Amino acid sequence: MESSGARRSRRARPSRRRPLLCSALAAVAVVGATAGGTVYVRAQAHPGVDAISSAAAPSPTASVSATEEESVEPVADAEVDRDALLAAAMGSVTVPGGAAVSVAVLDVGSGVSAAYGTTAFDTASIVKVDILAALLLRAQDDGRSLTAQEKAYATAMIENSDNDSASALWRIIGKAEGLDAANERFGLTETEGGDDMLWGLTRTTAADQLTLLRQVFGEDSLLSEASRTYLRTLMGRIAVGQRWGVSAVADGASWALKNGWLPRTATGLWDVNSIGRVTADGRDYLVAVLTNGNATQAAGITLVEAAARAAVSAFADGSASAAGASASASAATSVPATASASGSGSGSGSGSASATG
Repeated sequence: MESSGARRSRRARPSRRRPLLCSALAAVAVVGATAGGTVYVRAQAHPGVDAISSAAAPSPTASVSATEEESVEPVADAEVDRDALLAAAMGSVTVPGGAAVSVAVLDVGSGVSAAYGTTAFDTASIVKVDILAALLLRAQDDGRSLTAQEKAYATAMIENSDNDSASALWRIIGKAEGLDAANERFGLTETEGGDDMLWGLTRTTAADQLTLLRQVFGEDSLLSEASRTYLRTLMGRIAVGQRWGVSAVADGASWALKNGWLPRTATGLWDVNSIGRVTADGRDYLVAVLTNGNATQAAGITLVEAAARAAVSAFADGSASAAGASASASAATSVPATASASGSGSGSGSGSASATG
């Protein structure tokens, strides 16, 4: 653990950066009524943040021949850029001066995802999901189950965000080297474990956290069904005082999450993050929200929850109005999506302070 105000030095390791996770491709049929008939718009999500065309679909002028028995329904093809829709939705989120936010979301039903912001943030305690995933993968490799002590640590680490338990499991997996090795297998390309015992200063992106969530909640995973079920169960039993973040958008208790919060000793500003699975309006989503530079923990929670709502709204009702979202996306570029981590050179990564999680 570093003393207050001390600056940490990053390990010199070969760069593992590769292109960020691309949004999944999926065909979506969107039906809209027009003056001249029905237009079927085939929407397809794809990587990138460029705004889609703001031109509305032309109104068809279909005519039916006297000899024809079938009606003619013109088809207009258009692409819906989910990243642009998400950017447009984020335009309604108030980001206080000095703060930064990044978010990634996956619609589980369609497999389509989107991301807003690409800068890496410090994890604080959301890394605890990654630590446990790495431990479970290690145990699978060894052909064994977790020991009773490891299970006790895992329960306290996830459900109560206990830092001593996290430190114990961090040692067991081999600290940063062990985490990085597991993440390479999981497909995380922009995550780097914190130095020595500073696991809370692991660096990651929202897109990488979405990749991790797919390992935990998806079927196409290196983790066995038993391992995934175990981790999901713990994430669904978070202590009452920590049930905030992405759960704000969920239908009742239809969520499984892990939050992280860390006051920076150099600046007094807060890192506040939240990752998990939520069910909203009957649809399942994986959501990751990362923030830093928050004046208070409460302000960070407010920002995280607003971003989570915006992320889900981009999928819940954004596809019906691609053209309108395109225009809004241009205005949304004024909202700061990324910034350098506030006080990233200092702070207790192992979270010894009682306010840290």
